Amino acid sequence: MTADRPLARQDLPIDTTCLARYLIGKKLVRTLPEGVAAGRIVETEAYVIGDAAGHAFRGMTARNRSLFLERGHAYVYVAYGRSDMLNVSSESAGIGAGVLIRALEPLEGIAFMQRNRGVDRLRDLARGPGRLAAALRIDRSLDGLDLCRAGPLWLGDDEREPGDIGRGIRIGISRDTDRPLRFYLRNNPFVSGRKSLNA
Repeated sequence: MTADRPLARQDLPIDTTCLARYLIGKKLVRTLPEGVAAGRIVETEAYVIGDAAGHAFRGMTARNRSLFLERGHAYVYVAYGRSDMLNVSSESAGIGAGVLIRALEPLEGIAFMQRNRGVDRLRDLARGPGRLAAALRIDRSLDGLDLCRAGPLWLGDDEREPGDIGRGIRIGISRDTDRPLRFYLRNNPFVSGRKSLNA
């Protein structure tokens, strides 16, 4: 079931909003000594150039430098001091912007994800960015990783049409709150947020 090979960097759009939509339906694959876990990306958020809600807004720092890498690299940060979040760098090298991976539909290694999360309910394994990172054991050690290369964490092609993709406002931010930069797979139970946001 795992994607055979990583996404090619040249196939990734060099535009944050376009990349956020492009990643819907793609696979996120985590490889560990215990085995492989993978899920279909069903929700993303774009944090575009000059975005007041984005971590790159005030320029490059030691913490956010992975956002300034060429598109297709991991930017992992800790939110609220407790939850890791996975983002994908999304522009040309030197330009800070990224796509937050908000939710996955678990496909492979489900027992592994359940152990990592300490829950059994399939719908709750990776519905939300903190849960997703915990399920796949994603942490700051993966920050800067090339996601277009097979390794401990990478992006793959599901080779299926993703379905009907919705678009709406982002969740859980306090700046630039009205921008329609969240993409999600309509009618998918693994999308996060209230049902009213996912119509």
